[in-house]
Order: sequence, then C-alpha cells, then structure tokens
Amino acid sequence: MTTEQRSTGRRRNPATRAAILATAFDVVAELGYAGLTVEKVAARAGVGKQTIYRWWPNKGVLVLDAVLERTAGGVEPAELPDTGDLEADLAAVLVATVEELADPGFDRALRGLTAAIVEDAELAQAYHERLDAPVRELKKRRLRRAQEAGQLDADVDLDLAVDLVFAPVAQRWTVRSGDLTPDGARAVVRSALRGLAAR
Repeated sequence: MTTEQRSTGRRRNPATRAAILATAFDVVAELGYAGLTVEKVAARAGVGKQTIYRWWPNKGVLVLDAVLERTAGGVEPAELPDTGDLEADLAAVLVATVEELADPGFDRALRGLTAAIVEDAELAQAYHERLDAPVRELKKRRLRRAQEAGQLDADVDLDLAVDLVFAPVAQRWTVRSGDLTPDGARAVVRSALRGLAAR
C-alpha cells in the first residue's frame, strides 16, 4: 500500500490543496528540506496542520506532490517532441531541463526532495512510480520511434540509451561538478547519439 493510499481518503478541496502545495514548494525553495515543517506550511497556507496530515502522511510526500504540481501542473507527463529530427528533439528536452534547474527555487526544492529520497525507501518508490518510471517510458518511446526509423542502432538497449542521453546532466547537477548550460546540454545529446547511431 502506498503512502497516498494510506491517507484517510477524505475528499480534498481543490483550492485548499493547490494553496498547500504552492506554499510547500515556496517554503522548501526558501528554507530547504530540513527547514520545512508541516507547521510552517500550515501557518503560511492558512490551514490547520491536521488538514495537511490528513492528505499527506509526511513532509516527503508533501514535497513530492509540490514538485510534481509545480513542474507538471498535476497532469500526466507529456510526450517528447517528435519533429523527425531526433537530435533537435532530445536537445530541446534537455535544454528545458537545464533551464528549469537554473531556477534557484526549483533547484533547492528538488535537491531537498532528492536528499529525502536517498534516506526514505518508501518515498523513493513513490517518486519512481509517479514520476521517474512514466517519464523514462516516454523517453524510451521517442527513442523506439527513432530506432524504427533507422536513426538508432536496432540493437541498442533503450534503457541504456536513455541513461546515455539524460544521465550526464543529472549527474553534473547532483554533484555540482560544473556549469549546466544549453550549449552543454546540446553537446551531451550530440555525443550520445554518435554512439547510438545506426550502423
């Protein structure tokens, strides 16, 4: 049973939910994950802390929902672009990622969530099920179409291909090993596709 399923199931007021998630994102962006408490979120959102605990059993799940709400607006992840130009399409996605990570508030919120995931196996599973796995499948779907069009080697492992294209930026961001720039993101895509190209 997931953390979401263990909530009481009491019907959420959409406006109250939106206010809590927006406030939680602002608090974690300002104070970091360690500085966020349910009490602070409740006070700023103008709700009782029991309202928050009724819908989110802990602050990790609350921050996960807040990040998902801010990045995707609460809707399912979108398909990757498919213009027929694989390099341009993947570069557009990776450049958008770099630009999102350049936002200080989003950077701090995501770093807090990432740190919590490392320590909390249940939160890690929720993150995997609700964001990582669906987004990975969309990436693989775009690469599979390129494979079918003869743009990628037919024997390429698509999970490995996803990692080759997207993991370098995630790694550089995680360990702060260098600046993340749009040109750098394009270079990553270009280099990865050289190794993955059909022969």
